[in-house]
Amino acid sequence: MAAPRARLRHYLQFKDFTRAEYEYLFARTRWIKARFKRYKRYWPLVDRTLAMIFEKPSTRTRLSFEAGMHQLGGAAIYLSTRDSQLGRGEAVEDAAQVISRMCDLVMIRTFEQETVERFAAHSRVPVINGLTNEYHPCQILADIYTFLEHRGPIRGKTVAWIGDSNNVCNTWLQAAEVLDFKVNVSTPPGYEVEPERAGVAGTHFEQFADPREAARARTSSPPTSGPRWGSSRRTPSAGARSKTGRWMRSSCAPRARTRSSCTACRRTAARKSPPR
Repeated sequence: MAAPRARLRHYLQFKDFTRAEYEYLFARTRWIKARFKRYKRYWPLVDRTLAMIFEKPSTRTRLSFEAGMHQLGGAAIYLSTRDSQLGRGEAVEDAAQVISRMCDLVMIRTFEQETVERFAAHSRVPVINGLTNEYHPCQILADIYTFLEHRGPIRGKTVAWIGDSNNVCNTWLQAAEVLDFKVNVSTPPGYEVEPERAGVAGTHFEQFADPREAARARTSSPPTSGPRWGSSRRTPSAGARSKTGRWMRSSCAPRARTRSSCTACRRTAARKSPPR
């Protein structure tokens, strides 16, 4: 009698996994990384192929997924909208059926969350959200693993998010509910958190008008995180980016430790620094 097939799982939002599943994933990551650092071959993905579909290009996303597949013994195929029928009007549902017949895993980096969900609904293989306007689960997965490596468990800690409530912010809020930590959020006027859009109940975050207060309220010096201005929840105009940048420069907490190191502050400091 044939064994029953495992239920098909996708990774479209951070809350798609439980805390127990993340604990296993982080432990497994630690084991694989330790082998890689000792130059011990571990190829569980031999003869497996990842299709990477990019409607929004990204150097880091492509390199991280492609290098990861090669290091684990698999192969990766890069598809832009110019390389597939998706860019020429083919229905997402049709593309999902065709692409998933020819590979073992799909990663999509696109605009609308609905596109990823429609693709996953008609795919025969697991689908990973590489980024959408609404969520960025792989980014926060990597951020939290980095925190665990350097600071230990994140449960019960407080993270400060300073900037507009974009896809990364939404994912931090989901992560807080799944892994039981808190997020202090400070956004410019007009860019506040929308719990329904973020897909959260609102039990693990607090909003602050003053970003300095959001950063001061952190516990045990966890990270302060913030966006790159071109990565906001809506396509930002030059005026919107300028407004957010001015708000950030005027409000940044002194010596705040940021994941993206506040692009606006870096550029301001560079302009003020004397030439060497």
